[in-house]
Amino acid sequence: MKAPIDTVVFDVGNVLIPWDPRWLFRKLLPSEAAVETFLAEVDFAAWNALHDAGQTFERGIAQLSADFPHYRHLLQAYFDRWEETIAEPIHGTVALARRLRETGYRTLALTNFSRETFPRAVCLNPFLKEFEGVLVSGDEMIVKPDPAIYRLLCERYDVVPERAVFIDDSPANVEGARNIGMHALRFTSPEQLSTDLQALGIRV
Repeated sequence: MKAPIDTVVFDVGNVLIPWDPRWLFRKLLPSEAAVETFLAEVDFAAWNALHDAGQTFERGIAQLSADFPHYRHLLQAYFDRWEETIAEPIHGTVALARRLRETGYRTLALTNFSRETFPRAVCLNPFLKEFEGVLVSGDEMIVKPDPAIYRLLCERYDVVPERAVFIDDSPANVEGARNIGMHALRFTSPEQLSTDLQALGIRV
């Protein structure tokens, strides 16, 4: 028989809190096309990932501005006005996590997030303090889907991979969890997540 699941691990961005940098840049650039040109030209996703891996924004802004000085104000605005890149929490997922705790499951969070912006996210979303623990990539300088970050979570919080399920909106991150023996689900909506968890025998 398979071991019963006793731990549910949540991603944060776009599972618990919606995030899209376009929400900010649409306020700063004249058109949707200009936003997309900027994001592509500076390879914003790769640049932002460096901060998730532990790089400071001071360093990241200075380095990229050397190549794109005409975009320095946008890069700086991303850090200064980061709160404008997130929206109200996904209340269905937040409520689901609370029900799981009430039912007796352990809940943890594992997120790719800058160590500089994560405290700002917690300030706006105090429910993040309700998790037994949160592992932030920027603090550890390891990012999903590196197997090392999933193993670190398991070691730090005494999680047995086969008795845990990991939830993320990124297929690569879901696969990373599966590769170390965790159950893993791709998040699309709170309703689908509830169905998927029940299919694993979890009481929701």
